[in-house]
Amino acid sequence: MMFQHVFAEMNEMLDDITRKYPMAGNAQKLELAKKWSLLQHMSDGIIEEWLCFEEKMGYLRHAFGSLEARETPDLPELDAPTFVKGQGYYKLLMFPQALAQFELVMQQFPDSVLARTYLGMCHLHLEQSDKAAKHFWLVLEKAANKRLRSIIYNALGCIEAQKGVFAKAKEYFKLAHHSDPSLPEPLANLEACAHSTGKLHYGPELTSLL
Repeated sequence: MMFQHVFAEMNEMLDDITRKYPMAGNAQKLELAKKWSLLQHMSDGIIEEWLCFEEKMGYLRHAFGSLEARETPDLPELDAPTFVKGQGYYKLLMFPQALAQFELVMQQFPDSVLARTYLGMCHLHLEQSDKAAKHFWLVLEKAANKRLRSIIYNALGCIEAQKGVFAKAKEYFKLAHHSDPSLPEPLANLEACAHSTGKLHYGPELTSLL
């Protein structure tokens, strides 16, 4: 991949700054700071260019339809520029920006369970669990997709686990596993709850729906 070489050099430069900065003198710190500023500028540029590319891909799908087989039902919101940008920000873990985009998607497609799911996940990542739960319950009222229901139950389990209500969390993780046994996160989270150790997992599997 052409980008691997670029990111390898960027990571090497960042590692070099990390090693040298603590022991550097004033002059060297200034030079390292310039390198860090360059990396920041490159990173911001790559993110912006990638989001523009994702937006153009959305326009292409809208103009010519899907260019590859897709098992999901027709979802017009997937081609909306706001959805494409929101998903791009979400993949980059830029949740405040993703949240703003998915709120715009919901204005245009108020019945979109997928956009509402992303909206709930953004709130969850931003530690706004009450707002997240409201969106998740609205999704469960309409969603028939087993994978999506599993994702939602798993997220609700994470909310209860974060509150320390492990009995309720385990119930949700079991429901998530029952809804879609192929999703690995619920069992991992159930194990984490059983031993009160480990990190809870939620959200990244959303892209497997598309």
